[in-house]
Amino acid sequence: MIAIRPAEPSDAPELVSLAASVGQEAGDWLLTTETWRPVGDERRYLKAVRRHADAAVYVAVDGGRIVGRLSLARDPHPASTHVADLGLMVAESHRRRGIGTALLEAAVAWAKGSGVSKLELHVFPWNEPAIQLYERFGFEREGRRRGHYLRNGDAVDALLMAYHLPSGSGSPPAPAP
Repeated sequence: MIAIRPAEPSDAPELVSLAASVGQEAGDWLLTTETWRPVGDERRYLKAVRRHADAAVYVAVDGGRIVGRLSLARDPHPASTHVADLGLMVAESHRRRGIGTALLEAAVAWAKGSGVSKLELHVFPWNEPAIQLYERFGFEREGRRRGHYLRNGDAVDALLMAYHLPSGSGSPPAPAP
């Protein structure tokens, strides 16, 4: 059975391994193709996220093994603090088993508790399986960012997709005094 839980700093080695594995797949799913951040940096990042109310990392665990990751971060600009960006990856061995959907449900729950009413993500236009997952979940295409990322030295496009939480489920926090 798959469990979704907040990431712990001790998850860093497995998360680095997951990212390296997904990044090296033939489908070119991630920006990172060779390396992810080092384990020590990942551990420090996870510790910082735990202390920061405007970000979160969730993992999907199957039999003690991490098979998925979802990262969230609120936009820091005062005019868009109701928006959070997310990133998602699932191990190739565990795709099409509902894990991506379960992680997206965790993102919505986090958003509701954080006053976020819009979740955004970037996805490569050739990543049809991910685009289909996001659209089934309720994400809509909002645009195309041409040449937005450099991947292996080549400029590549990204689709911008967004999920709007139902009214009343998340509201922007009050402006800072």
